[in-house]
Amino acid sequence: MTASFHDRIRAELADIDAQGLTKPERVIASRQGPVIKVGGRDVLNFCANNYLGLAGDERVTQAGIAAQQKWGAGTASVRFICGTLEIHKELERAVADYLGFEDTILFAAAFDANGGIFEPLFGAEDAIVSDSLNHASIIDGVRLCKAKRYRFANSDMDDLETQLKQARADGAREIVIATDGAFSMDGYIAKLKDIRALADKYQALIMVDDCHATGFLGPQGRGSYAHHGVEINFLTGTFGKALGGAMGGFICATSEVVALLKQRARPYLFSNALAPSVCGSSLEAIRIAGGDEGDALRKQLFANAVRYRAAMTEAGFTLLPGEHPIIPVMLGDAKLAQDFAARALELGVYVIGFSFPVVPRGQARIRTQMSAAHTFEQIDQTVAAFTTAGRELGVI
Repeated sequence: MTASFHDRIRAELADIDAQGLTKPERVIASRQGPVIKVGGRDVLNFCANNYLGLAGDERVTQAGIAAQQKWGAGTASVRFICGTLEIHKELERAVADYLGFEDTILFAAAFDANGGIFEPLFGAEDAIVSDSLNHASIIDGVRLCKAKRYRFANSDMDDLETQLKQARADGAREIVIATDGAFSMDGYIAKLKDIRALADKYQALIMVDDCHATGFLGPQGRGSYAHHGVEINFLTGTFGKALGGAMGGFICATSEVVALLKQRARPYLFSNALAPSVCGSSLEAIRIAGGDEGDALRKQLFANAVRYRAAMTEAGFTLLPGEHPIIPVMLGDAKLAQDFAARALELGVYVIGFSFPVVPRGQARIRTQMSAAHTFEQIDQTVAAFTTAGRELGVI
């Protein structure tokens, strides 16, 4: 019995590898940044969620060190037992004030935030209408909830209205529209103005996962909802991307909603409190992102995206359209994407091939991501390396 189990596991791994779907882990021997050390040499990094370049920022690093020195490595507890430190309350207040909400609840991971938001708030009498390209954590969170599930095609407002009509016809008590603010594999920004209009028409709530927007989209980097100038009911986000690059997630909402989540959200109740070092680094990252320096970083980030997109298009690559600093280079075949990433690394650029199940079959890609820390020279070097690899592999 044990032998047959492991034989099956080995066969499944072999099949994954044969399809070109194996996702290797390359070991990085340096701090995160536009240049990282891999395999004993410096290479350009164009696949990090380090949008503002703060993951390796010395101020952010030192703030985390200072917090750990003051508060220790951690609480050895969940929040409601003996795991709530003053710095947790400070971070909750800072996030809520920065993003314009009444209150915030912290989680050990953004996946936990999306996994914990639906079940405490919605029951079998309610409906969740979810975008088809939503992050896996939203999908899993919805599965944990007893609410009726409806799905609409990515950013298709006609389909969204159809699903809202159906949910109302089915007698839903509450309807919540769940969407990524920016879709991580494609760089598309959700049509929140249109979603807001439909939510008003059908008396629905709106939940937005802004992990790939907080810190750099909209005024002061407050996210996709600020980018569109609309109000939403629930916002989930992370400290693992633009806001320092560490880990941890949060939900912003009204004070009453947060109070209920603190009583009922299982990932919050049964996970250790966020490490003090993460809290300290995140507080410093929010301070930077919310000020004049944040504006300068955002300006540089989007200038980098414009330059890269124009040069790659001129070189003949197929890119998904958009304005987000996520810029997917479409290759189609999974094995080709892996080979392209390997060749790019040989040429001095660290990127990763994305394939099924992360993206649909036949839509493999290199997801390139810009950072405010990249220079124009580094962007030009990357385009040159991609052009070389693209010609060698018959992509362009």
